[in-house]
Amino acid sequence: MSVAEPRRIALFRHAKADWPPVADHERPLSERGRQDAPAAGRKLADTGIPFDMALCSTATRTRETWKLAVHALPQRPKTVYEERIYEASPGELITLLNETPDDVRNLILVGHNPGIHGLAEVLCGSAEGDARERMNRRGFPAAAFALVSFDGSWKTLEPGVATLLDYWAPSE
Repeated sequence: MSVAEPRRIALFRHAKADWPPVADHERPLSERGRQDAPAAGRKLADTGIPFDMALCSTATRTRETWKLAVHALPQRPKTVYEERIYEASPGELITLLNETPDDVRNLILVGHNPGIHGLAEVLCGSAEGDARERMNRRGFPAAAFALVSFDGSWKTLEPGVATLLDYWAPSE
C-alpha cells in the first residue's frame, strides 16, 4: 500500500454509560447505550469503509460499545485495547495514532470525551459539506462519531492536516 493513498479514521465516542457506584474506568453502558452502540455500528458500516484496525480504550464502557458496534461491520478489524486512550488529550491521541503501522489504511478509535471531540476539532483543517456545522451544533454526544481523512503516513498526522468527511450522532 502506498502512503500517498488517503487514510480514514472514525473517531468514535463510547455510547451512553450508567453511573453505578464503581470506579469511572469500570462504568458499564446504560440501557440507552446498549441501544445506541449497534446503531452507530450500522452507520459505520454504511460508510462502506473497510476498517483495518480498531484502537479501543480499556474502559468498560468503550469495550462494551465496541463489542456491540463491531457486529454490524462487514469485516471485523483487528482490535487493540489501549489503556492510553482513557483520559487522553487530543495531543496524546495524536501521538498514539502516530504509532499506527503504515499497512493500516482505515482505523476506528473508540474513546472518550473531551479527547475525541477535541481530536476531531484539532485534526480537521477543512470539512466537507455541513459536517463541521453539524458537529459544532450537536457537540459530541455519546455514540457519536466523526469520519476524517488525511494523506500521508501515520507519522505525519498532526493538527490541521485532516478533512472532516462526515459526522453522525444518535437522535436525542
